[in-house]
Amino acid sequence: MPIEISDKTIKRDFIEKIIKLSGQDINQCFQCGTCVGACPMSDKVDTVPRKLMRMAQYGLEGPVCDSTAYWTCASCYSCSVNCPRGIDLARVMEAIRLLTLRKTNEDKVKLSELPEDLVKDLPQIAMVSCFRKLTS
Repeated sequence: MPIEISDKTIKRDFIEKIIKLSGQDINQCFQCGTCVGACPMSDKVDTVPRKLMRMAQYGLEGPVCDSTAYWTCASCYSCSVNCPRGIDLARVMEAIRLLTLRKTNEDKVKLSELPEDLVKDLPQIAMVSCFRKLTS
């Protein structure tokens, strides 16, 4: 299925920000698809990881940020462990999340809006993980 791209503007600064935030050279990815095969969430995303990486390599900020794949990423590191090029794709996904949160300046979850009973019952590590992933 071809991806329709409305904003075809290559943004080199977007590429540089991903590389700087993630510490990963996304240009090393050669689209082998190992990450997709290892990803437990690949059937739940609108764009599989290798396609998201390709769009990031091209600096297509609009299509990358419009995807929901980096929000769905479980950060399980299966992709990173199996990548033949040694790319930590989970860190790339986190960098894209951070860039999106910074751009929109809107947190995806707000502590003040969570029910008090839920906050009491949730494990602290789950709360920390949630806030790390969904807030800027």
